[in-house]
Amino acid sequence: MRKKTIKDIPNLFGKKVFLTVDFNISLENGHVANDTRIVEAIPTIKYLLSKGAKLIISSHLGRPSGHDPNLTLKPVANRLEQLISKKVNLIDRYWEKSALTKINKVPKGEMVMLENIRYVKEEELNDRNFSKHLASMADYFVNDAFGTAHRVHSSIVGIAEFLPAFAGLLMDKEIRMLSEAIEKPKRPFLLIIGGAKTPEKISVIEKLLDIADNIILGGAIANTFLAAWGFGTGRSVVDYEMVEMARVVFWKTTRKHSALLLPLDVVISDKDRKMKPQVVEYNKVPHHVAIFDIGPKTMKNYQELIREAKTIIWNGPMGLYEDPRFAKGTDSILKHVAESKAFSIIGGGDTLTTIKKEYVEKIDHISTGGGAMLVFLENGTLPGIEVLLDAK
Repeated sequence: MRKKTIKDIPNLFGKKVFLTVDFNISLENGHVANDTRIVEAIPTIKYLLSKGAKLIISSHLGRPSGHDPNLTLKPVANRLEQLISKKVNLIDRYWEKSALTKINKVPKGEMVMLENIRYVKEEELNDRNFSKHLASMADYFVNDAFGTAHRVHSSIVGIAEFLPAFAGLLMDKEIRMLSEAIEKPKRPFLLIIGGAKTPEKISVIEKLLDIADNIILGGAIANTFLAAWGFGTGRSVVDYEMVEMARVVFWKTTRKHSALLLPLDVVISDKDRKMKPQVVEYNKVPHHVAIFDIGPKTMKNYQELIREAKTIIWNGPMGLYEDPRFAKGTDSILKHVAESKAFSIIGGGDTLTTIKKEYVEKIDHISTGGGAMLVFLENGTLPGIEVLLDAK
């Protein structure tokens, strides 16, 4: 898949660029808690500014119901200002025509950031008139928000109807890296799936049965597959609506060359986690407890597969990593993926939260997409990518 990028825009000097980014980040006491997503967008921002373009930056933050002051992008604008040493003008009430005058008055060399784009319900409805209003702010549209490119929203899809649309540098990297991994993987190709979001992840597993050599499971999705196999999971998190679909995947696996592996042992505690964690076999989970992590036998088994792999894609933690007692499985997977010689991609919001700094540089690509990454792995494209101009 080849899309035109910002480097294909012939002349940016004096032009206005509507830039959609994914600055949906955590705030603590009114300050940015983790600026990773801001930092990842800076190469695109710097490139556009270096070519003399004027930027109108758009992002959502959380799931606001109307004009929620707790979900303002002001802390994000302040942090971007610090990182790039340029004034960032936050524009409120951007949905009004008067905002166009404010944007035009912003001095050259400074940036514009629209207040939380989801303050307006028309954004998520992909309202054509709202999309046209956003397009009237600029000469070009650039999407650098891979993490939201699976959404059919105005600032992601609708605006491209009215402006020439290009991929940002981060978006381009995401497309290239993920495409390479699933189109021409070096083998053995290992897929690691954990966490929850069972429906989306089962769809990915089903799709990649034709491509992956081994698929290993952990987290809540592994519980669902254990339940589908008929084993007791006690009070564990299980998506019972997807048990039948998991059985279908088991059946399909028997007709493919891929191997689908479940935990050999698990770490359990009571539902409130007051009981001292214990390790039990996968088929001996008492009815009054819940599964919170993969066990040592499973870690060893998975480590061997990681060591042998030449391509690895990982999405989702192996257990309740927020509790240190149940983070060993996820830490083990991270350590061995980082130390492997395989081409490695890690993605998913929860997975990214677990990554220790000493391992970041050892991973070939850390995807900014959680749900977007899953949809891309399943379909090979996203709505927000489809509307970008194709490269000749």
